[in-house]
Amino acid sequence: MGHAVARNRIKRVVREYFRLHQFDFDLPLDIVVVPKRNLEAKQLTLALAKEEFTPLLSRIGLKAAAS
Repeated sequence: MGHAVARNRIKRVVREYFRLHQFDFDLPLDIVVVPKRNLEAKQLTLALAKEEFTPLLSRIGLKAAAS
């Protein structure tokens, strides 16, 4: 993932996404996020995180609600 600066940026953006969207999910979930190896920390923005995570978490919520 790179040096500490790059890893910390990724962690900050992911945490901020979940902080802003924590009330969008009704189910209690434990989520482990593993970034892709080719992810450029400089290119990661909150908008990109929203674009990637929102559809995934919607699918997870639907599957969990169905079971």
